[in-house]
Amino acid sequence: MTHRIVILGAGYAGAFAAGHLARHLHPDDVAITVVNAEADFVERMRLHQLAAGHRLRRIPLAKFFAGTAIQLRVAGVLAVDADARTVVVADGDRIDRLEYDTLVYALGSAVADGTVPGAAEHACHVTSRPAALRLRQRLDELGDGDRVVVVGGNLTAIETVTEIAEARPTLRIALATSGEVGGWLGAEARAHMLRAFARLGIDVHELSAVHRVEQTGVVTADGTVLVSDVTVWAAGFATAPIAAASGLAVEPDGRVTVDRMMRSISHPEVYAAGDSVFVIGDNGRPLPMSCASAGFTSMQATATIIADLTGRDAPRKPLLYAGNHVSLGRGDALFQFVDGRGISKRWALRGRIAARLKAAILWGSVVSLGHPTFGLPTHRRHLTAAAGRPAAAPAA
Repeated sequence: MTHRIVILGAGYAGAFAAGHLARHLHPDDVAITVVNAEADFVERMRLHQLAAGHRLRRIPLAKFFAGTAIQLRVAGVLAVDADARTVVVADGDRIDRLEYDTLVYALGSAVADGTVPGAAEHACHVTSRPAALRLRQRLDELGDGDRVVVVGGNLTAIETVTEIAEARPTLRIALATSGEVGGWLGAEARAHMLRAFARLGIDVHELSAVHRVEQTGVVTADGTVLVSDVTVWAAGFATAPIAAASGLAVEPDGRVTVDRMMRSISHPEVYAAGDSVFVIGDNGRPLPMSCASAGFTSMQATATIIADLTGRDAPRKPLLYAGNHVSLGRGDALFQFVDGRGISKRWALRGRIAARLKAAILWGSVVSLGHPTFGLPTHRRHLTAAAGRPAAAPAA
């Protein structure tokens, strides 16, 4: 009987998983379905560039999956029933229920704008292509001297505020954050970042937690009003509530709880990867939500699935956290290396060299998604007879 593999999400984690499984499992034995809200692959790490006004290349997922038997279903995911092994998807008015034997949960994350009053109603964000395009339209409507406030002090906030400031120099750009912007960076990297902010004319408001977003600005904890014609919310990510409602074991933040091999601890036929997964890295700390983590977790998930279905021992892939790569406009960036504890080292790669390295990484990530076994032999392995049987729950 054909083993049904359903993959939810075709971002960096899901797209890799789909291609890798298709090229390593025999097509006579498996039917792979990828469910994604868009027909194109979205380079999420470039969405701040799209919002600022730059063009992004169109990358059809069908091109990634060419030459495979993968079925692409362009639809939104409404619900998962982990006990019944079903997924409810919607494409316009059409609602279907998909059954699976193996599920890869890789729905990623979205903007965390639900805890501050007014953020969801009045602020833009860059965590999806439609959202980035809405922000771009809002920016296009502004005139010289109009104000933009970016809220957040993390990687997304830093990349977004510098990209907008560089691409639209006639606007007045500010950043507000509850702590220190880039406070986790080493001294050299943070100094370089602040010099970039000064060069781009960005007004920085640190230790200024935003307590309310209004149509005309943001209000900080001490009552200060930062006037804004456009507010951009970049103060963290949140996972969709689908996993928590599915019956899967999840963390308090909604990420799927897995073992070291990316199997759900409550439903071992479910594997998770990317921003949707909570897993402890090789440094003993939870892997952060990032493209790099998506790569490592999807490699481990696919290796485990292939081993589980073909009767082999699953190899342990590295779950590393090497550091942060942050763009500061198109021609400037920094790469902050971290030690084995995940703490920033004193030295960082900075400037144009770092920018070129990041551009190469972004290009390479797309190439690897389209060619997940590039340079390696492809073995389409047959499944064992036991692969179609329900997996036993792990011991408590």
